[in-house]
Amino acid sequence: MIQLIRGFKDILPDETPTWKHIEETAVALFQSFGFKEIRLPIVEKAELFQRSIGENTDIVEKEMYTFEGSKGELITLRPEATASVVRSYIQQKLYAKDPIQKLYTIGPMFRRERPQKGRYRQFYQINAEVFGIASPYIDAQLISMLWTFFARLGISGLSVQLNSLGCPACRPAFKEALSSLLASKTGNLCADCVRRQDKNPLRVLDCKVPSCQEVIGDAPSMADYLCDDCARHFRTVQSALTAQNIPFELNPRLVRGLDYYTRTAFEIQTEALGAQNAIAGGGRYDMLTEMLGGPAQPAIGFAIGLDRLVALLMEGLPQQELTPDIFIAAMGEETREKTFAWSCALGREGIRTEIDFSDKGLKALMKRANRVGAAYVMIVGTQEVEEGAVLLRNMETKEQIAIPIDGLVDQVKKYLTN
Repeated sequence: MIQLIRGFKDILPDETPTWKHIEETAVALFQSFGFKEIRLPIVEKAELFQRSIGENTDIVEKEMYTFEGSKGELITLRPEATASVVRSYIQQKLYAKDPIQKLYTIGPMFRRERPQKGRYRQFYQINAEVFGIASPYIDAQLISMLWTFFARLGISGLSVQLNSLGCPACRPAFKEALSSLLASKTGNLCADCVRRQDKNPLRVLDCKVPSCQEVIGDAPSMADYLCDDCARHFRTVQSALTAQNIPFELNPRLVRGLDYYTRTAFEIQTEALGAQNAIAGGGRYDMLTEMLGGPAQPAIGFAIGLDRLVALLMEGLPQQELTPDIFIAAMGEETREKTFAWSCALGREGIRTEIDFSDKGLKALMKRANRVGAAYVMIVGTQEVEEGAVLLRNMETKEQIAIPIDGLVDQVKKYLTN
């Protein structure tokens, strides 16, 4: 038997209603905030992620699925969506029509990391990105939109983690102070962080190794190094969230793991998922469009982890299976042509219909109807065809009524909707 590749999963029919519910809730909310859908390829040139995410990040160094194309170019299964959205914004010249663009996308991402609960090598995200707005109020609005989204799904026990990562004017001084601390404690850092401390010291703040956690406990805070503009921007984000009654915690260790972030960074965390507790996160990336060859445009976005969110919603909830409205119990070859036509016509009318094309008897067909959870069974045999009426049996009350064959589909539809 050929089995799944480790770190991948099948999404089975008892799960898909939850996936669909989450996606439909997100789409309805995002569209009410002016977002439009964009659909993107799952493969891109590796250079896109190397330049945007950063060559010294764990994603690029260890986790990307990269392979050689037919012409020798390196191609990557996308590890995240923001870079792809920015690439499309630039390549398709969306900024020429209107520099302000609000876009969302839903789909799979790929990272070759160690599988664990709620984390897979093919995982799914809902992303929302805003281009062309520099105001801190859009930062707060995105967080408010996320807060509303989780409230609509009935998720509780949430916290907003908030930080500012500064800008190219003020971040260098912070990185220098952080590098000095790390240099004095190299012996306490893990091998990865020893390598990071020179190339990208901010990545150390993201490390979960206990010895590194102890080191960064003494690390300086970016808040103490913010320039006037960044400090003012961050204060406005906080006051706007407070005005919306959205609680938040300032977290000076939050860096989000990607090089392109500037200023506001945030995560939505839940108490229900243990150590891997972030179910959404994002931030501002004002330099990225220019870095990737487009016009300078302020931008901000977030990603929602669908796999973790589905696990959270399904835990302890009864599974709701989509069951047939009608099961057609057709007996005898002479009924086959009519019942087949009825099953197609009922389906076109939006009535969930199942039919058994085997030569089973009525007793076996009724067992099958019970097994699939049909609300009604339409009993059709030679006698019913000759008499010009079929029997419609209510599987809950056991009541039966006769439905004339003439105009059957309309009559069944009328009966079920009354």
